[in-house]
Parts: sequence; structure tokens; C-alpha cells
Amino acid sequence: MEPASQLSPRAEFGYSLSCFSLQPHPCSPGINPCCRAAAVNTPRCVRRHNGPTQPVPNPIAYFMHRSPWWFHQFETLFNHFIELVVPFFIFLGRRMCIVHGVLQILFQVLLIISGNLSFLNWLTIVPSIACFDDLSLGFLFSSRRGGVKERVVQMQARQAAGEKPPLGYGRCIRQVVNISFGLLIAYLSLPVVLNLLSSRQVMNTSFNPLRIVNTYGAFGSITKERTEVILQGTSSPDPNDPAAVWEEYDFKCKPGDLKRRPCFISPYHYRLDWLMWFAAFQTYEQNEWIIHLAGKLLAQEEETLSLMATNPFEGRAPPRWIRGEHFKYKFSRPGGTHAGEGKWWIRKRIGAYFPPVNLQGLKKFYEDRSWPYPVRD
Repeated sequence: MEPASQLSPRAEFGYSLSCFSLQPHPCSPGINPCCRAAAVNTPRCVRRHNGPTQPVPNPIAYFMHRSPWWFHQFETLFNHFIELVVPFFIFLGRRMCIVHGVLQILFQVLLIISGNLSFLNWLTIVPSIACFDDLSLGFLFSSRRGGVKERVVQMQARQAAGEKPPLGYGRCIRQVVNISFGLLIAYLSLPVVLNLLSSRQVMNTSFNPLRIVNTYGAFGSITKERTEVILQGTSSPDPNDPAAVWEEYDFKCKPGDLKRRPCFISPYHYRLDWLMWFAAFQTYEQNEWIIHLAGKLLAQEEETLSLMATNPFEGRAPPRWIRGEHFKYKFSRPGGTHAGEGKWWIRKRIGAYFPPVNLQGLKKFYEDRSWPYPVRD
């Protein structure tokens, strides 16, 4: 068994290339979410913005966010070392390849602990496992006489002594297939590499009809401040009435209720919460699905409500109006006044995200998009 398969070099080395893309700012969007791709007014991008601005922060992120400045600088330098330097260890022999595997897995475990990036980090661990050869993984297998471990050790000893297996017909065919496949991947990867080196990277794109090679990124653009879209409903017949009482919908994990503790979900993925994070730094015109969601909440569809943590109108008539409010969120300070009140978050209203809508008013909106019109039970 080779020290590393072709999968790990392709994933990690290609990832390293993406970090060297020619971006106008030193913090490249090619680098993973640990280095936020915002215009940060410091000599280098630091992880202090990562905690509160990641899609769905967990409690560990709350406390890590308040770490000393020097610790955030160390995190950033460690992040750059792992992503820009360590991938080249694959080509420096068996020992360095194993070091690469250990560091990459350790790095992903740290990200799992400090973030809720669903299954992203778990999947990234998989190719790094290929960096460990049979000898390094031998302790996992039984040492009984005549077992698989003993036979593999004997085979490796013969190979180390210079003995080579006979060059049979099947072996020749396999070498031809491997070389041909490698050349094909290299040829198809040319537009991918050119895209990585471009000053205007295209994200989440496939470059051939078979989708054998592609470029993707979990986060195309990141802000250094967290904003949230809060959905509110009211039973008032007039949404502009100052006396109207607006009640908030809480999602499964994303910030909403200021006193609700951040959740742990990794490796599970709350896709709706994740999409709400993206929508918050865009407009509702760019995210028409959020109006679609509002219509389903107006109709109190059970399947849609199952995606929510709370339904403020449970056991009551459905809301007449729903609106989206835009807020800026930040972590409270541990031991501070807000934390003493039980608040994990502090928020400030930015303005309206989308105006109040009712079910009848959304009928044409649904029809124009050929969406099934939600009907109240």
C-alpha cells in the first residue's frame, strides 16, 4: 500500500493552490472560513471574527470569541500554515506524509469543536486518512500468527529487499488505465487551475458535462459582522397599526431568541438555518424562497412548521401578516451585564428586510413562479 493515495494530494494540494489565488486583498476567499474573507483593517485576517459570524455558532465559539488578541493571531497563523504549507508535505516522503495526515485531521477536529459547519469538516478528514500506510495503521489489526497483518508485513519486507511482483498482463493493463486516468484528470483540471489563479474566481462551477472536475467553496463571500433575518407574524388586520403585536418565529439553531444558548449540531445539517444565514447579507429579491417560506408559514403548513423551533401561533388562528426584520447580532460579553441577564446575544435593528405580506397578496407571486399556492387547513 502506498503512503498516500491520489485522492488526498488532489484534495489538499488543490486546496492549497486555491489559497494562492490572486485576490486584491491578502485574505483570499479561497481560504477556508477560519480566515474570514472580509475586508479586515488589520495586517492580516484574524479569527476573532469567525466565532459570531459563522453560519450557526456553537457555545464553544461564544467563549473562544473572547480569547486574547494574541491567541486569535496564533489561530490565523496556524490556519495559514495548515492550509498553505502542510499540503506540500505529501510530496516529501512517508514520514512527512503521515505528519500531513495527523495535522490535517487535528485541524479539522478543532474546527468541529469550535464550529457547526455540518458535515464539511468530517468529509475533509476522509481523504487525509489515505496518508497513513499499512505500517502506521498496523496497531489496529490483530497480530496473531498467519493473520492479514503478518502477511502484509512479509510482503512489504520482500518489496523493501528489492523483490518485484511479476509484470503480468493484468498489471500492465492496470498501469495503462492508471496513467490514462491521471492524464485525463490533468487535462480536465486545466480550466480549474486557471480559475483558481484568476483575480475573479467562479465559485461552485463544473467545467465539463460529466462533472468530473469542478471548483467549489462553502463561502464565496463573508462579512465581519453578523446580521439576521427575523420572521415575525401578527394577527392584527392592519400591519401598519402601531398597536399591532408582532411575534417571532425561532429556527432550530440559528440565532434568534437572545437568551437561547447556541446549539451543537455537527455533523447534522439544518439546511434552512444555513440558508437564512446567507439571506441575511443579501436581499429578499435575491432570495425569493424566503417569501415562499413566509407564504407557507401564513398557511401554517405542518411540514414547514416542522422546520421551525417554535410556532408562536400554535393552537391559534394563523397569522394574517408576516414580515422580515433585519438585525445586527453580536455575542454578549461573558460576565457582562447582558450575560448576567441570561443573554447570549445582543442585537440592534437595521431595518425592514421585506415588508408585511399576507396570503392573498402572495397569490400572484406564487402563480408567476408556478409554485403551488399554500392553502390553510
